[in-house]
Amino acid sequence: MTAAGDGFVAPELGAAFWTDHAGWWQREFTGGVDPEYTEQIIPLVVERLTGYERLLDVGTGEGQIARALAADGHRVVGVDPVEGQVAEARRRGGPVRYCRAEAAALPVADRRFDGLLACLVFEHIDHLDEAVAEVSRVLRPGGCFMLLLNHPLLQTPGSGWIDDQLVDPPEQYWRVGPYLPEAATIEQMQKGVFIRFVHRPLSRYVNALAEAGLAIEHMDEPAPPPGFLAQAPQYEAAATIPRLLALTCRKRG
Repeated sequence: MTAAGDGFVAPELGAAFWTDHAGWWQREFTGGVDPEYTEQIIPLVVERLTGYERLLDVGTGEGQIARALAADGHRVVGVDPVEGQVAEARRRGGPVRYCRAEAAALPVADRRFDGLLACLVFEHIDHLDEAVAEVSRVLRPGGCFMLLLNHPLLQTPGSGWIDDQLVDPPEQYWRVGPYLPEAATIEQMQKGVFIRFVHRPLSRYVNALAEAGLAIEHMDEPAPPPGFLAQAPQYEAAATIPRLLALTCRKRG
């Protein structure tokens, strides 16, 4: 819990299925080791949230984006449902305040923040409408919400680069898995690491945002950054296929 006056109340916490893999995430994607964060995600977030003083990072993990925003002059609070992530965020230091909370039950006063961020979080939660409603509730009118997702169309379950040598001439193309059905899948990220994803079509996110009074003002579909392609030569042939979708929204009213 943060100090009195920060607009927080006692959180109601649900199960955090990332608990078993917090250490894996911290090793593989933080501390400057992942070029998608260092070269693409963090610079994009810092650029889009420039000018918004009080920020809430929903699903902050161990706080790498929150720290980058704080270093850019913002007042930042990070929330995450996983104790191991929050503890590591606090251990790594910086001027960010952290609290355990789920996206669908933010322990925050109404209209508390100028800007909110949810980076690669909403595809792991079941209660999308409740989470988007919470974003709208705690965001001041005119405030900014930045939502980053694994691209809902091009990163569907079963999608991937196909190098078909069985046809003459050989063909290369990006296979898109079942796009319209909403579905939860368990994906093995590496040996012993299984992560749950909830796929939804893009219209599901857009309509939830509109229903909550959040108007999309900008959409980014960046190409995979050079550092990622250098580490993943098998993906280089699919360099024109975006892995990331970023929606920058403004709260109406």
